[in-house]
Amino acid sequence: MRGGSVAVVGGSIAGSAFAGAAARLGAERVVVLERSPGHLEDRGVGLCTHNDRFDELVRAGHLDADTRRHRLTVRRWVARGAAGEGDGPDGCGRLLWAQPFPFHSHHWGVLWQALRERMPEQVEFRLGATVTAVGNEPGGDEPDGGGSEGPQAEPDGGGSEGPQAEPDGTRAETGGAWVETDGGRETYDLVIGADGYRSVVREAVCPQAEPEYAGYVCWRGSYDDALLAELPGGAAPWPEEQCITACYPGGQVVIYRIPGVAPGRTQVNWVFYAPTPAWLRLDGPTSIPAGSLTDPQVDELRRLAERYLPPYWAGLVTLTPRERTFLQPVYDLAAPARTAGRLLIGGDAATVVRPHNTSGAVKAIQDAHAFELAGREAGSWAALLAAYDRERTAAGRELVELGRTLGRAQVTAAPDWSGMDEPAMTAWWHHQFTGGGGFGGHALGRTD
Repeated sequence: MRGGSVAVVGGSIAGSAFAGAAARLGAERVVVLERSPGHLEDRGVGLCTHNDRFDELVRAGHLDADTRRHRLTVRRWVARGAAGEGDGPDGCGRLLWAQPFPFHSHHWGVLWQALRERMPEQVEFRLGATVTAVGNEPGGDEPDGGGSEGPQAEPDGGGSEGPQAEPDGTRAETGGAWVETDGGRETYDLVIGADGYRSVVREAVCPQAEPEYAGYVCWRGSYDDALLAELPGGAAPWPEEQCITACYPGGQVVIYRIPGVAPGRTQVNWVFYAPTPAWLRLDGPTSIPAGSLTDPQVDELRRLAERYLPPYWAGLVTLTPRERTFLQPVYDLAAPARTAGRLLIGGDAATVVRPHNTSGAVKAIQDAHAFELAGREAGSWAALLAAYDRERTAAGRELVELGRTLGRAQVTAAPDWSGMDEPAMTAWWHHQFTGGGGFGGHALGRTD
């Protein structure tokens, strides 16, 4: 790595974490190619990190201990009261379970900005740089123990016998990878794909791997919590340390506060799992960004909330401005390999995990951490790539399987919530983790 060149395709949380790791490993040139021309910190999505996972990433040097976040301590599972019983004096519904919930919540843009501020000076960010294709240079070496054939050399590069032995017995590595943008083609020692679930780099590493639709969607929204004053009781029925999960037949909505972009401000953030709308056409992995939903489509969300959620939480969802509301179909993806030649994928480019796991950001930064550890210990590019592939491919499969289990238990094959109470909820929850854990992400393990 020392003195080498690295391109990172995608400049979000995963891309920023990988770029920082490559720079710390000694890469002389690190270029981040981000297709968005705008300010990524404006993205208003909320996310959570388990307290232990956050502390591990701080100790490992990926995050600062004072990174702005909101503290959560309890997750209250609620549902509408039975007919004739009502939803309580505050309209918050019947309590099923008050679950201990040791998590921090984050604003996506604030967490991204924290990663950017830690970036070494040699990292170059190029906004508005759309990568159209990537590939391996002809005659390059393949990773030890890979398993993916990856992109093949072009005919004009044939005849290479691969790396040759140096006088001291080590192998002299050859090759590299190229990236093509509107500005032409550039060659690097390594190309990292952190370009999300529609990854261009993944298509080159393992073209057979495609996100698989889970059969339901999540509506999402966020807004300044000052708007809560418009609800009956204002913000009083909802203590700040509580994460709310309001359950209904066929779905649930998860609600929690996150830091605002401006210090001192707080936002409401919610994720509403629901059946596929009749009007949604899935011709491939897609989403409908904020501001793109029509008034009739937002009205459908409003009717869904008012029909199934306790009144207070239905009102909270319907307060969301249309321009702050968007829709994401839920997908699964576990790439069978993460490297091919001098190409590597991480974050959502390699593993798309359902949001039920509460592990997305942790997964992305842990990918970068595993890459950095492999780079410290490996004696060659091939060894680095092989070690990263072994470590994170297996971890990604486990997270995807847990996400599927949680999705079935909480959405597609959920229990009859009307018959659930605290003992039943506790037993139901622990049953989902039979044979493994991973809620909130796996422990980092080595943080040296």
